[in-house]
Amino acid sequence: MVLFLVEATDDPGAGDKYIAEQLKEIKTPIFLMINKIDLIKKEQVLEKISSYKDLLPFAEVIPVSAIGGENVDRLIQTIIKYLPEGPQYYPTDMITDRPERFIMAEIIREKVLHLTSEEIPHSVAVVVEQIQERNNGVVALNAVIFTERDSQKAILIGKGGQMLKEVGRRAREEIENLLGSKVYLELWVKVKKDWRNKMADLRNLGFSQEE
Repeated sequence: MVLFLVEATDDPGAGDKYIAEQLKEIKTPIFLMINKIDLIKKEQVLEKISSYKDLLPFAEVIPVSAIGGENVDRLIQTIIKYLPEGPQYYPTDMITDRPERFIMAEIIREKVLHLTSEEIPHSVAVVVEQIQERNNGVVALNAVIFTERDSQKAILIGKGGQMLKEVGRRAREEIENLLGSKVYLELWVKVKKDWRNKMADLRNLGFSQEE
C-alpha cells in the first residue's frame, strides 16, 4: 500500500498534486495520512480532510499525531487489515538471518553513530576480528573500527581515550544482553584511506557489491 503523508498545518500544494498525478493509475490501496493534528483545532481536521480528498480516491483517511500517538494504533491496525497474510519464511524463534559476529559489529557501529558528529558514522566500518570464550565463561572480543582519515580517528578516540571508552562501554552492555554472557571488549581504531571508494576494501570489510 501507499501512505500519502501530509501535514495538518499545510494545504495541498503543487508537490502534492504532482505526486497524486503519479499515483492515479496504480491499483494499490492509498491511505491519506494527515499528521500533526495536535497543532490544529479538532474542528479543523474535517476541513483539512476535505481539502485533500479530491486529490485521489483514498482507500482510508487517517488523521494522526505521531508525536502524541493519537490514532497511530488505528493506523497500524488498518494497515494490517489491508495486508494479505503471507507464508512464514523463518522459524518463530528466529529473529535474524545474520551471524552474531555481524550483529556485534553493527552494535559497535551504532554506538559510534550515537556518540560522534554527523560526518564520522558514514566513514566508519567495524570488523570483529576475534571471539574467544574463556574458561570462566567470559567472551573476549577484539574489534577494529576503521575510518578514513587521521582526524576522524582522533575524534573516535577522544581526549584521553574517553570517546572510545564510552563506545566500548555501551557496546559491551548490549552485546552482553545479546549473548547472555559477560563480555570483555577490546576496541582499536585504524585508518584505512578512502576505503568506501575501493571495491577490495569494501569486500574485506564485509560489504558486498549489492550492499
